[in-house]
Amino acid sequence: MQASELYEFPQTLPFQSSFNPEAAPWEWVKQIKPALEAFDFSASLPEVPAGLHIEGPVFIAEGVKLPSHGTILGPAYIGEGCELRPGVYIRGNVIAGANCVLGNSCEFKNCLLLDGVQVPHYSYVGDSVLGNKAHLGAGAICSNLRLDQAEVIVKDFDGVGHETGMRKLGALIGDGGEAGCNAVLNPGSLLGKRALIAPTLSFRGTLKANEMAFDDTKIKTAPRLD
Repeated sequence: MQASELYEFPQTLPFQSSFNPEAAPWEWVKQIKPALEAFDFSASLPEVPAGLHIEGPVFIAEGVKLPSHGTILGPAYIGEGCELRPGVYIRGNVIAGANCVLGNSCEFKNCLLLDGVQVPHYSYVGDSVLGNKAHLGAGAICSNLRLDQAEVIVKDFDGVGHETGMRKLGALIGDGGEAGCNAVLNPGSLLGKRALIAPTLSFRGTLKANEMAFDDTKIKTAPRLD
């Protein structure tokens, strides 16, 4: 399985060489930290509100809307036109592409958000990749650790399980994918492009492009209108 089946890496991000489209999508999670380690953080930060705490290497592009309070712990890259809302907690090794929303009381850790991602309210995104224009409803959670703390296995679109070598791995959400309010994506969940998870659903496994999961037994093909 290749990351290109889920994502088109945006030209707005200066990390193209770090994220091979032919690699497995979970390998992109492993590349977030080294990509940031190789980035030049020498650019000065914009004017920062007094209540926003920033620590470590952080890049904030032009046009980013900063909140009156919150925490950003580097390394972190925040792309042009992003909106950070009050109470946001960015906990290291985070890359956000252009025009993303990192919402109020949301926590982000070791994750890659491509362009136009929206995580507006009360969510946790850890060890995950969210594709272009992916959206999490209020309270949606990307769980990244199994209860038994064993290695996370990812199933591809053919149902074949793949060892990831990762104890912590959250969700791999393709371009345009969405999870409804208070949904939980269990470790290693994989959503194809424009796939949908219904509100309040605890989902595990794989959902193909343009499919919608209503509960743990019903999956319905639901083509999206752009």
